[in-house]
Amino acid sequence: MIDLRTLREDPDRLRASQRARGEDDSVVDTLLDLDERRRSALSGFESLRAEQKSVGKSVSVSSGDERAALLARAKELAAGVKEAEAEAERLAKELDGLLLSVPNIVEEGAPVGGEDDYVVLEEVGEKPSFDFTPRDHLELGEMLGAIDTERGAKVSGARFFFLTGVGARLQLGLLNMAMQQAIEVGFTPMITPVLLRPEAMAGTGFLGSHASEVYRLEADDLYLVGTSEAPMAAYHWDEILDGRSLPLRYAGWSSCFRREAGSYGKDTRGIIRVHQFDKVEMFSYCRPEDAREEHARLLAWEKEMLAKAELPYRVIDTAAGDLGSSAARKFDCEAWLPTQNRYLELTSTSNCTEFQARRLAVRYRDTDEKPRHVATLNGTLATTRWIVAILENHQQADGSVVVPKALRPFVGLDVLEPLK
Repeated sequence: MIDLRTLREDPDRLRASQRARGEDDSVVDTLLDLDERRRSALSGFESLRAEQKSVGKSVSVSSGDERAALLARAKELAAGVKEAEAEAERLAKELDGLLLSVPNIVEEGAPVGGEDDYVVLEEVGEKPSFDFTPRDHLELGEMLGAIDTERGAKVSGARFFFLTGVGARLQLGLLNMAMQQAIEVGFTPMITPVLLRPEAMAGTGFLGSHASEVYRLEADDLYLVGTSEAPMAAYHWDEILDGRSLPLRYAGWSSCFRREAGSYGKDTRGIIRVHQFDKVEMFSYCRPEDAREEHARLLAWEKEMLAKAELPYRVIDTAAGDLGSSAARKFDCEAWLPTQNRYLELTSTSNCTEFQARRLAVRYRDTDEKPRHVATLNGTLATTRWIVAILENHQQADGSVVVPKALRPFVGLDVLEPLK
């Protein structure tokens, strides 16, 4: 959640952020009013309680009419203290509830606008040119015996699939290459839980405006994760970290589950937009003043992976209105998709500043200083969706697919050949 001190000292910053996101900025005035009323109620409660204690002490040394008067006053104060405490708690609960609904403050410099108002920061690599009509990833996947959506739908329903043969090898190789890269630059590898408690899921910000995308197991009151960012963000929930250990970097491998409500069109063909996929995700805890530099590092590691996959791509600065509630700034890397003549998002890295850490009470302390909230950041290193771009960009006329050189030791093949 946002910092109340920042809100009090610079409310216009949140107003500007809300407008940049296309959200209602009147929430700022509501928050300030609630905060003032809560503090006033708390002050009144503490004054009454102090008087109550004073009267209580006086009763013990009084007698006669004075004692009777003091007892009557003590009774009045007891009722007043109870009422004042209830009012302070009610206002605090209302304030916290509203705070949890307010998205993170957008980082200065992020583009204003919605989904189509991103800014292209760079384009990398050369788009492939074919002297034949290129096949899309699903046709190639079926020719290679790599992707089976028909049986996926038969077994589990629409937008589920099997990766078989070289398809399974390609995914395992890709994710292992991503994990190996992460380990080499100092990340701690993790296999994370895919079921989370409501408090953990809410703490990461995934039960806000995008709650409809999350699968819930009602009988157990647990949620299926859409990314290992969620369990990694909650890993140090309610802990105070040693500041000397920062940054802490984790690389989480997990299956991910998304309802994909409302998606349609070409993205629903094949394995572009599906209900289950695997991913290696980077996650970092760092000092807030180091967050921007850490964000740049995560983006650089994503670009390194894309170079290993030999994919043409572009980097975009996502507009404020298209940010998730936790993100203050987000950069996406989108690979070229030849058969659709467009770019397809493969990676995303977000700076969530202290937003998630405040909700999850993750703090750090240097020596004996007062604990401060950490900043959290995340970034995709590889997902099942990368198979789409690899197949389409590296295909040959006969339906075979050349495996990128860096990936070959992890897949065990130089070329994926069609089934005979």
